[in-house]
Amino acid sequence: MPRSPSELLHGTLDVLILKTLALGALHGYDISRRIESRSLDAFTVEDAALYKALHRLEDAGAIDAEWGVSASNRRAKFYRLTPAGRRALAAETQTFRAYAAAVLRVLDTQPEDA
Repeated sequence: MPRSPSELLHGTLDVLILKTLALGALHGYDISRRIESRSLDAFTVEDAALYKALHRLEDAGAIDAEWGVSASNRRAKFYRLTPAGRRALAAETQTFRAYAAAVLRVLDTQPEDA
């Protein structure tokens, strides 16, 4: 049975968060909206998965956070990429590109290639 893009998101959420934060500090809601928007709504980021990933990335030193005020004038925790996070993003991007290329090579195999 085919999986939805959101189901495939689970294994890539960390790198998508890192890439999103490479563009600037954001609070959780804006991170999820930005990922959804940039994926043309192919990915729906559930709050529980997002905050679990943010805590995991913060514990790993890839991001840090501080409290601030959102555009809607509410108290929010803003996350930003650390130097370690930039290095992790570069490594993960390279790994993911190689992985995606390998998957596409297999998917693009024609019967005469097999």
